Amino acid sequence: MTLYDYDRSLGIPCFCGVDEAGRGPLAGDVYAAAVILPLDAEIPGINDSKKLTEKKREALFAEITARAESFCIASASAEEIDRLNILQATFLAMRRAVGGLGKRPAFALVDGNRNPQLSVPSRCLVKGDATSASIAAASILAKVARDRSMRELAEAYPQYAFEKHKGYGTKEHYARLDEYGASPVHRMSFLKKYFAEKGETPSLRRGQAGEEAAARYLSERGCRLLERNYRCMGGEIDLIAQRDGFLIFCEVKARKLGDPQLSRPAEAVTPQKQRRIIRAAVQYMQEHPSGLQPRFDVIEAILSPADGSVLSIEQTPDAFAPDERNGGREYAAF
Repeated sequence: MTLYDYDRSLGIPCFCGVDEAGRGPLAGDVYAAAVILPLDAEIPGINDSKKLTEKKREALFAEITARAESFCIASASAEEIDRLNILQATFLAMRRAVGGLGKRPAFALVDGNRNPQLSVPSRCLVKGDATSASIAAASILAKVARDRSMRELAEAYPQYAFEKHKGYGTKEHYARLDEYGASPVHRMSFLKKYFAEKGETPSLRRGQAGEEAAARYLSERGCRLLERNYRCMGGEIDLIAQRDGFLIFCEVKARKLGDPQLSRPAEAVTPQKQRRIIRAAVQYMQEHPSGLQPRFDVIEAILSPADGSVLSIEQTPDAFAPDERNGGREYAAF
């Protein structure tokens, strides 16, 4: 019996296949797709997406989206995965996919053995992507869409090489996490044990969300962003930007609304932290001589306690300078 033979054997004139992609990775959204295939006109080559090459999946993606009676691709974010857990986030993506179909199916055939509680009657089918053409088609759409999204994330976060491992826990991915920490698109619930073993805390997501918001804030104000998370032996700098003849070294602080805070964000940057930032700035200027005037800013991001979204940004220019208080006499580069 072929995959299409199975679908025809159901005797249901209009039903959708549903499958997901990306439950296992450490980063990125989990994707789901719902597809209503015309059963009287087969698309050759449809199969479980895991059995197909990337080139074949891309070709079938174009065929399926062109010839399906209806399809929808949906996702649930890393934040939703952390908040709901991966199973419930996957179900959420599936419900969004079925709900987004332009044609309402009478029935849904879902890959796996867990019921996602869809808006239409459904049946679970273990190894459905190797049994049903409709589920296999959904698996291809979900897989291709997620891989494309990871390539886009690779452009936004090139330090993680998402285009290579697609967010999965490869040796290279863990090496990048060791070097750069987590990004806002990492699933901190998946990494809690990993960071705990390293002696780090999952407040990293809050810090990374603040850094991402600060980077957008600077770009919107005409700054050219040169570096994110610059690190060297002497220290590290969250953001380095250029504008109006200044080379701006930014320390980013993030806190939830209502958390206790100092009177000014700059006060959170202790003299010891200032020394590390200045040492890193000197190293950067030696590596990238530009003649620009250095400046040290602090940017504070205020986050919503409900969902971690950024509520406001406050920038303090010239928050500190290399002087006798922070050991600036050592830094002849200034």
